[in-house]
Amino acid sequence: MAKAAEFKDLGVEQLQQRADELDKELFTLRIRKAMGQVEKPLQIRVIRRDLARVKTYLRQKAGR
Repeated sequence: MAKAAEFKDLGVEQLQQRADELDKELFTLRIRKAMGQVEKPLQIRVIRRDLARVKTYLRQKAGR
């Protein structure tokens, strides 16, 4: 789980890259969950919330 302050200091391109990484990781975890291979089910929630934080900062920086 990343802190919100870590995302605040990143640029738009870095935030977009991080959002893509989190999206791919979330997709992989969802597939593994469907197959019953997830070791840490809580990780899905953590990644989903981190992705929401990144997207929030992207929207804020795009509005400037």
